[in-house]
Amino acid sequence: MTQAIVHRDLYRLPWTLADNAIAWLEPTEKCNLHCEGCYRANVDVHKSLDEVAADLDVFARQRNFDGVSIAGGDPLMHPEVVDIVRMVRQRGWKPILNTNGLALDEPLLRELKAAGLSGLTFHIDSKQGRPGWKDSTEQELNELRLSFAEMVARVGGLSCAFNSTVYEDTLDAVPDLVDWAQKHIDIVHVMVFICFRASVTDGDFDFYAGDEKVAMDTLVYNSVESDGERVDLGAHDVIETIRSRHPDFAPGAYLNGTQRADTFKWLLTLRLGSKKRIYGYPGPRFLELVQAGHHWFKKRYLAYVHPRTLRFGRSMLALWPIDRGVRRALGRALTDPRVLFRRMYLQSIMVISPVDFLPDGRQDMCDGCPDMTVWEGDLAWSCRLEECKQFGQFVHSVPKSEERVAAASETH
Repeated sequence: MTQAIVHRDLYRLPWTLADNAIAWLEPTEKCNLHCEGCYRANVDVHKSLDEVAADLDVFARQRNFDGVSIAGGDPLMHPEVVDIVRMVRQRGWKPILNTNGLALDEPLLRELKAAGLSGLTFHIDSKQGRPGWKDSTEQELNELRLSFAEMVARVGGLSCAFNSTVYEDTLDAVPDLVDWAQKHIDIVHVMVFICFRASVTDGDFDFYAGDEKVAMDTLVYNSVESDGERVDLGAHDVIETIRSRHPDFAPGAYLNGTQRADTFKWLLTLRLGSKKRIYGYPGPRFLELVQAGHHWFKKRYLAYVHPRTLRFGRSMLALWPIDRGVRRALGRALTDPRVLFRRMYLQSIMVISPVDFLPDGRQDMCDGCPDMTVWEGDLAWSCRLEECKQFGQFVHSVPKSEERVAAASETH
């Protein structure tokens, strides 16, 4: 049996609505792929540079932050994406592209870097129907991931992250992706696993926009055919799967839900090691020092560490007096003479869990969510923005009576 993860033993990331590490900019709704787990409708619509600037004004007015995730859609579909990156950098923030990479080549990447790009997060998984990679497994897609990581490394000075949506039938591939990330720990800085959710429209709830009942099956993230597949995967499932191969895998920080303190909406693990061996997992005190220290000196919480900092993992062992996880890493390093001849790196593994609907109808969102975007001049959850676009506001859920649940079960 794997060891339970207790939230009180971890560092609660200090991010809030007003003071956070990230803001989420959506300059386009257009994408060149269809991902099964996507929560955004694919529409050929781009924001003008003036509209992008207005969104950045909202962020600047309402939120203290370090990096801007430029997403969509796919941001590379925007004809002025280089100008958008430059605009973000000129305002003093780190621009990070969240892309499937399909429209990226090395000349464009160099142009983006010259405009001020800080890093990229590539979304690659086996449910994208990606040209040339259809029916590929998650393990086979590591070849594609590596091609992007090597391109980013050639250009240099950019953070390189990958995220993958985890489905019931790909959950067992997670340890292989974790091992792949270690094998390339020198050029892969972050690995993110996003737990899949599907429709709840014909389940136990009715949905309302204000006092008007609405049909949620018109939303892209509520029209997925799950075919009996599990749609309640969470961070515990992913960590348990990783620990089936790496029993000492130890998360250090989290974000809880808006309704439940003990849920893991964002669960962060740092690991310290080389391509050959992971020496340990810096723990809560280490993470607290990093976030609080950065806020002390820079007046904002940290997002996307520069790759050159992550190469000096060995120097981080000097923090052993304050953190148990670092002490364990130091102990293992001292028993391995090869550590003197290997560079040691720091790498992040993140697990993200979407909204949960509690039995009484409450919606458990990410408390202090980094991925807040802009809707009509205000901050809004990016993962549920389609509700605002279709209904003018976020919907609320109400449990059905036992009679209505029974009737719905007979109907479906």
